[in-house]
Amino acid sequence: MSISKEIMLEMYKRMDQARKFEEKVCYFFSKGMIHGTTHLSIGQEASSVAAVMALDDGDLVSMTHRGHALSIGMGIDLNKMMAELMGKVTGYCKGKGGSMHIADLESGNLGSNGIVGGGLTLAPGAALTQKYKKTGKIVLCSFGDGASNEGAFHEGVNLSSVWKLPVIFYCENNLYGMSTAQSKVMNVEHVAERASSYGIESFIVDGYDAEAVYETVQKAAEICRKGEGPVLVEAKTYRWAGHSKSDKNVYRTEEEIDSWKQKDGLIKLRNRILELGYATEEELQALEKQVEQNIEDAVEFAKNSPEPSLDTLEQDVYAD
Repeated sequence: MSISKEIMLEMYKRMDQARKFEEKVCYFFSKGMIHGTTHLSIGQEASSVAAVMALDDGDLVSMTHRGHALSIGMGIDLNKMMAELMGKVTGYCKGKGGSMHIADLESGNLGSNGIVGGGLTLAPGAALTQKYKKTGKIVLCSFGDGASNEGAFHEGVNLSSVWKLPVIFYCENNLYGMSTAQSKVMNVEHVAERASSYGIESFIVDGYDAEAVYETVQKAAEICRKGEGPVLVEAKTYRWAGHSKSDKNVYRTEEEIDSWKQKDGLIKLRNRILELGYATEEELQALEKQVEQNIEDAVEFAKNSPEPSLDTLEQDVYAD
């Protein structure tokens, strides 16, 4: 299976957008322009962007608290996303959701979730709807290695396997659940090994290889569309920053982090594009310059957007 030039260039663009977006968010957080907390996925762009781009239009995605790159991979409006993080009314959730609750139901983005493993039971529900209505659509449920030890993981995967739901359980295994190494809390090397307990198929993929991620998720999606799901996919990846902006990152060595930076999935895809002749160095530089402008435009949009007024405090909180 080969990936077309158009898709690969768009994939690189969105991965670059995710990297630059989060670098800007990190800077603004340090300046007090973004409140609460935020969980950066710098380093995980390949596993996030390529996975959602492998889906069809109309497919659904549930996300974790580390959902920026996944959202950008789905082609989300950067202006509205930046506005949301800055707490402005022009954001996706009118400035009330912030970093951990980006959602856009119209595009199939079921939302990021601040609860670890929260999507593991929401996604099967969405998948059951697709099966019941015979839409032909599937659901990709993103979660981390830490969430695979939550009860919701076993409940969600088990019920999905019994009902053969069209859901891809997509584990972005960045090796740490907050500050705890996977090796300290799991007696198996791979999360994907757990698939055998539920009689479902599984794949393990290099999460720093965007091509491999794209092709693997497409295989999983095909299985689900044939009514043979669910499927468990584990992408081996790594976050460069701490768990959140409150993480002092003292549980990892600089040598470990640097070793993963050397593998940078963004650079790997860039080199692959040049190798295939899909773009010249000059064309990629022009694309990267356009991405920088996209981010700056999003910043200006957010800065110039109004704050929520006090009379909207209780709106969107309670059911009508």
